[in-house]
Amino acid sequence: MPVNLTPNAIAAINGGDVNSKPLVQVLDIKLIGNTQERYRLLLSDSALSQHAMLATQLNDQVKSARVKKGSVVQLIDYICSNVQNRKIIVVLNMETIIPDCDIIGNPRMYSGSDAALPNAGNGNCERTINSNISVGNLIQNSQSFQSAVKPNYQSLSGQTVQQSFRPSVQPPYQPPPNYRSHGAIMKNEAPARIIPISALNPYQGRWAIKARVTAKGDLRRYNNARGDGKVFSFDLLDSDGGEIRATCFNAVVDRFYDVIEVGKVYLISKGSLKPVQKNFNHLKNEWEIFLEATSTVDLCQDEDVSIPQQQFFFRPISDIENAENNSIIDVIGIVASVNPSVPIMRKNGMETQRRILNLKDGSGRTVEVTLWGEFCNREGQKLQEMVDSGFFPVLAVKAGKVSDFSGKSLGTISSTQLFLNPDIPEAQNLRKWFDFGGKNAASLSISRENMPGGSKNEVRKAVSQIKEEGLGRSEKPDWITVKATITFIKTDSFFYTACPLMIGDRQCNKKVTKSNSGWTCDRCNQEFEECEYRYLLQAQIQDHTGITWVTAFQESGEEIMGISAKEMFTLKEHDDDRFRDLIRSRLFKQLLFRLKIKEELYGDEQRVKITVVKVEKVNYSAESRHLLNLLTNFPRVAAMPKSNTQC
Repeated sequence: MPVNLTPNAIAAINGGDVNSKPLVQVLDIKLIGNTQERYRLLLSDSALSQHAMLATQLNDQVKSARVKKGSVVQLIDYICSNVQNRKIIVVLNMETIIPDCDIIGNPRMYSGSDAALPNAGNGNCERTINSNISVGNLIQNSQSFQSAVKPNYQSLSGQTVQQSFRPSVQPPYQPPPNYRSHGAIMKNEAPARIIPISALNPYQGRWAIKARVTAKGDLRRYNNARGDGKVFSFDLLDSDGGEIRATCFNAVVDRFYDVIEVGKVYLISKGSLKPVQKNFNHLKNEWEIFLEATSTVDLCQDEDVSIPQQQFFFRPISDIENAENNSIIDVIGIVASVNPSVPIMRKNGMETQRRILNLKDGSGRTVEVTLWGEFCNREGQKLQEMVDSGFFPVLAVKAGKVSDFSGKSLGTISSTQLFLNPDIPEAQNLRKWFDFGGKNAASLSISRENMPGGSKNEVRKAVSQIKEEGLGRSEKPDWITVKATITFIKTDSFFYTACPLMIGDRQCNKKVTKSNSGWTCDRCNQEFEECEYRYLLQAQIQDHTGITWVTAFQESGEEIMGISAKEMFTLKEHDDDRFRDLIRSRLFKQLLFRLKIKEELYGDEQRVKITVVKVEKVNYSAESRHLLNLLTNFPRVAAMPKSNTQC
């Protein structure tokens, strides 16, 4: 099977050709790089050979042996760049034409003195194909074979089939006269070629990308050993689904911060690429663009519908149970409940807002999502108004951060985006599921329930079983769910004053004491004007078997009372009648209590402490199914035999 490589391909590529899509042969493959896998190839046109660097997105072709020594490939996207004062071909995209072939010709290494060689000798690789292997199968094994070659063949039963592969390529590249006369400097003045984001790499000389801005970060100021500075970043998405982050510093910020708008499409060129820092960048790209003084960012006036508005990688809520802490994920669900927004004082002394909501999907799980800062006032307030009015909206969370503190939950970060009732198929399917039965489907929360050592499955108990079975007296705590009513709430001490400062990404919450100038935290060793009020709610709960005392802290206290501890404190201080009405309204209503039971030492005495971890309204549809299951699994007592004794 004769194969003709493209004549003069190596010389043409070095002369500036980027369009001829030549057929070349791989003579050698080497893995290079210590921190990052990169493959160096030796390419041949049968007369000349030259080293080439394979773009990392093509590494899989080598690993899967689709490309190996001897393979004949067609270069689709490629450029020639100067790397350490020598030219090297950067292969951005290619197709395998023949996976395995003998070496063609007797090529020698390309040197700068080589010009386009006229009528360079082409070697042939002849193979005999058994007659029971159809030519159609050979073509099918080469993904875009028909676009690369024009086969002429006859299928003769019982005879050997031979085929001559002749690439459909352009004539050898000839630089335009105006560039030839002005030399290499004028070549760099030609417009940069638009390439996919996935093809970007540091070995390219000039490039341009056309992409939509999907997210824009806030302008941040910093101070380090080099002095003060400012920085902002924005995320880009192109028509091929490639994503990358662009970052600007100092003077470049002044040029582009007001220019960049989320949702607009831009043509961007002349930036430098550096390895991404995964701690701060969640996008699926190993590079990040740093815009410079010479960079250009041009708005595309015409809307490009081939570039999507946003790209999601949704995972079901049940997957979050096994997600790594601090990982970044996308999730979509129905907003089942929204808690009030509460003020939080960060460690730097700045006050922010926090709001907690619950998401539910068809995986049988619910998860808490914590909104921080402006998310509380924008999307958070709108969501609370919808839920309070009886409508449960769909919420898509782009780039939420996983936390494993007290169970698994999600939190917003600076690059998080929230989409309310988005017009996407996933949201439409979720709405249909919820409206046609999902609303009443039982779900298990993975937040504040999935504790270490605790079972993920719900364990139902009666109140009397806590004492009868000695729950909480073992080394690990017991986790149970009881259906009970609140019969009494202590009103003299339902809160404590807490430190509002942030330690890392968590709030201190240590109890603080009143001082002359405000409040003092012994743990943080700081004073501040305002403290936070946190629930320390003590209540009696009762079912048909008995009664017990329980303690509800911040989140579960808010679930019981419906307002924050600070609002509760304000009511007691200024409106005692409304305060008492609120307390009375929370009594004698049946609820599901998720309890943590553990024996603790108080002074010299061991006491069993019962803490409310979660409070939910009784879902009577799910409760009926639970009772039916109990009846189905209840052991039947054999009928007593009749006695023959007569009285």
